[in-house]
Formats: sequence, structure tokens, C-alpha cells
Amino acid sequence: MVEKLFGHWKLQQNENFNEYMKANNVNVALRAVGKSITSYEEIKRDGDHWTIHITSTFKNQKIEFQLGQPFTEHTLDGRDMTSTFSIEGDKLVCIQEPINKSDIPSRFEREVLDDGRMLLTCISIPKNVVAKRYFVAHTP
Repeated sequence: MVEKLFGHWKLQQNENFNEYMKANNVNVALRAVGKSITSYEEIKRDGDHWTIHITSTFKNQKIEFQLGQPFTEHTLDGRDMTSTFSIEGDKLVCIQEPINKSDIPSRFEREVLDDGRMLLTCISIPKNVVAKRYFVAHTP
């Protein structure tokens, strides 16, 4: 049930995130920032309209989408991607396809684990580099 994803989340732990960013050609300076910041996500839905607010001590992003409808997303690391969200079982899945041929496609899976944490799995598709980001429920 993806409804478990709705609410506010605070990043608790990263696994292999630097290697994931490296596989996506993120520069050294942005990788250093990316692995050291505190990140928050708010996930909500109003009818068919979904919103993910990503806030951090570095940058903020608001992603608005409808399931199955591709849209252009400007990522936090500065890339423009064609993103499409879908639901696969209990997971909210996003596929990012590059607009610029030098960028790397990715897959993101958000799910709530049995222990109540949200897991964001980030996959750099061509190299199959996987990072896991664990979030805990948060009251802003």
C-alpha cells in the first residue's frame, strides 16, 4: 500500500550513495554535499496529482506528477531528465531517462519497510550501481 508513503520523512542513513552519484557522473563537489546534508521528503497525493517535496540544507525541489505521465524533471544535481512515476506493488517507482545523451538513466523505488522506515532505492541503470537511503517518519 503506497499510502504508507504519505507524510514527512527525514533521512537517517545512506548506503553506497557516493558510488551511485559517481556512476551518474555527479562531480566531486556535489557528491561531497550530497552525502553530508540532511534531507527531508514530504509525499502527498490529491486525487491523481502527486507531489514530492524534497528539502535539504543545500537545495530544495518540488516534483509534481501524475502516474504514467512523463514529464521533464530538473534534478537536484542539475540534470534535465524525462521522469515517469508508476506503482509496482507497494513501491512508488520513478524511471528517469536522460534528455542529454551524456546523462545516465536511473530508477528510484520508494517503499515503507516493516520497521516503519521509508527506503529509497536508487539504481544507476547501465552500471547497476545501487544506493539505499533510509528515512524515518518526521514531524516538521
